[in-house]
Amino acid sequence: MPQPPPPSTNPSLIFRLTSAPQDDETWQQFVLLYGASLLAWCRQHGLQEADAHDVSQEVLLQISRQIQRLSYDPSQSFRGWLRAVVHGAWCDWVEHQHSQKRRMFGRSNSPDSLNLVSARDDLLARLEAQYDQELYEIAASKVRRQVDPKTWQAFEWLAIDQLSAADVGERLGIKPASALTSRYRVTTLLREEILRLEKPD
Repeated sequence: MPQPPPPSTNPSLIFRLTSAPQDDETWQQFVLLYGASLLAWCRQHGLQEADAHDVSQEVLLQISRQIQRLSYDPSQSFRGWLRAVVHGAWCDWVEHQHSQKRRMFGRSNSPDSLNLVSARDDLLARLEAQYDQELYEIAASKVRRQVDPKTWQAFEWLAIDQLSAADVGERLGIKPASALTSRYRVTTLLREEILRLEKPD
C-alpha cells in the first residue's frame, strides 16, 4: 500500500491529516478552517442555522473517515485525491441521510437539495477553493519574506486592491512600470511556490 509522504512536502491541513489522521490539533484546525465553507454550503442549500451546524459536522465526520480510508498515493495528483475524499464523504453522507429518513418514516431535517449532484459539485468547489486559499496563504507567507517590502506592497495594491499602476507608483515613490514589474515578480514567485507545495517529493 502506498505510504503518504512526510507532511513537510505540503503543509496544508488536509495534507497533514493524510499522514496523521488522529492528530487532534491538526483536526481541530481543519474543522475551524474548512467548517466555515461547509456551513456556507449548508446555508446556500436552504438549511436553518441549527441544522446547518449539524449537517456540517456530519459531513466533516465523513471526510475524516474518507481520509483514513483512502490512502494518498504520492505518485498521483493530491488535488485528485482530495476530490475523491470529498466525493466519497458526500456519497456516504447521502446514504446515511436516506437510511435515517427511512427510520424516521420519511422525515428528515436535511433538504433534498443537498442530495443533488449540483450540491455535490458545489461542495467540491467550495472545499477546493478553501484549499487553494490555504495554499496561497502558505506561499504568500514565504514569498513575502523573500522580497523587498515595497515589492510586496506594490503587488498587494495592484493585484488585490486593484489600484492603478500610477496610484501605486505615486504612493511608493516609484515609476508605474516598476510597480508592474513588482507585481509580475511576486506573482511568478507565488505560482512557483504553490506548484512546489503541490508537487510530491
